[in-house]
Amino acid sequence: MTYLRLFFEFFKVGLFSVGGGLATIPFLTDIGTRTGWFTSADLANMIAISESTPGPLGVNMASYVGFHVGGVPGGAIATLGLICPAIVVIAVIASFLKKFRESKTVDAVFYGLRPASTGLIAAAWIQVVKIALMFHEVTLESGAVETQLFYWPAIILAAAVFTCLQLKPLKKLHPIVFIGLAAVVGVVFQL
Repeated sequence: MTYLRLFFEFFKVGLFSVGGGLATIPFLTDIGTRTGWFTSADLANMIAISESTPGPLGVNMASYVGFHVGGVPGGAIATLGLICPAIVVIAVIASFLKKFRESKTVDAVFYGLRPASTGLIAAAWIQVVKIALMFHEVTLESGAVETQLFYWPAIILAAAVFTCLQLKPLKKLHPIVFIGLAAVVGVVFQL
């Protein structure tokens, strides 16, 4: 039953997350809340791992959640659920390519999807900012847990990275350099 639910949940994500991997984040937030499969902190880790590993963000995250919930078969089933809608849509479009290519209705539909896609990506950006830079829990010496509105070490790191990226010599570096440095800083400072 878990495998069927994994497939169905990620099928819905694949069906409605128009706009790429970042557009899956609001759907994943909802899945985590409804199913309890992962927390918002787990989601932040999934985003970090998925962004720093090869492959599409959405597929990496589906594989991660599926593996977390159901092992290797769960990872395969969640990934299959995510990519299935795209395979079906591409198969249908390919069979009617000439008709779709000249259709003003299809052009209008895709033009109308742009704002929806932009909205999903903006929602994902807001979620990532909230997870990474805000509402950080700190354990006090008394053992009590306090939630701070801003996570200052992460904000300072983000400002430093933004500032460094404005320097011309650093703009020429390959993105993998920044991913590696971010991983080192995250491990060293436990961000």
